[in-house]
Amino acid sequence: MLPVDDLGEPVALDQPRRVVSLVPSITEAVAVSVPGSLAGATDYCTHPADLDVARVGGSKYPDVEKVLALRPDLVIANSEENRAEDVDRLRANGVNVWVTEAPKTVPMALESLRRLFALGWDLVPEWLTEAEELWRDAKPAKLTALIPVWRRPWVVVGRDTFATDVLRRLGIENVYATHDERYPRPGLDELNDKRPDLVILPDEPYVFTHEDGPESFPGLPYALVNGRHLTWYGPSLVEAKPALQRALDYGQG
Repeated sequence: MLPVDDLGEPVALDQPRRVVSLVPSITEAVAVSVPGSLAGATDYCTHPADLDVARVGGSKYPDVEKVLALRPDLVIANSEENRAEDVDRLRANGVNVWVTEAPKTVPMALESLRRLFALGWDLVPEWLTEAEELWRDAKPAKLTALIPVWRRPWVVVGRDTFATDVLRRLGIENVYATHDERYPRPGLDELNDKRPDLVILPDEPYVFTHEDGPESFPGLPYALVNGRHLTWYGPSLVEAKPALQRALDYGQG
């Protein structure tokens, strides 16, 4: 009986040797955990920094022909980052595609990766068990925060998102955590009416800087954070916790 991916689809997994990853954080996880197994990745797969594999376009709009040309024995996709029609086309061409679900929490993300590595390579990476221990508990909420990820128009982190849970485990409550949408698009007046204790500005997908972003929230403390630490689930979670804590403490100071 074949194992099933996060969405319940059967996928043949048997020590894949030619993997194409369409998910940047999982690209890093596979590259670190199963060296030499990656045959291709998206243009946005920036880690590990020395990753040298064929590029197949963007995450949302990969070049399916380029993926097929690499003759992968496994493609890894994500239910939120990748389009169902691309997954369907790859499968129609006989490619095994493992789709991960968009994680709502840190434990959910790590459990998804644990299943993938255990079923695919009979492996539990050391970084994974370390990350599970680091992020197991949540601190009591001390502050509220607003987390924009885009401007023009403004887009913020909302309910049931990995980033919201990351911050919750650091003692910070997202002011949009109970919103109906995962990524609301409120107007700037509404954002300022929220009056959070802190505005958290990541450097991806929009690159917020000291000169671009904080001026929209006059009088509010802000913290610039590494977007990879806030939204990627993989080996970066080991360094993310202390790095985010330092950035957030600096922002409050």
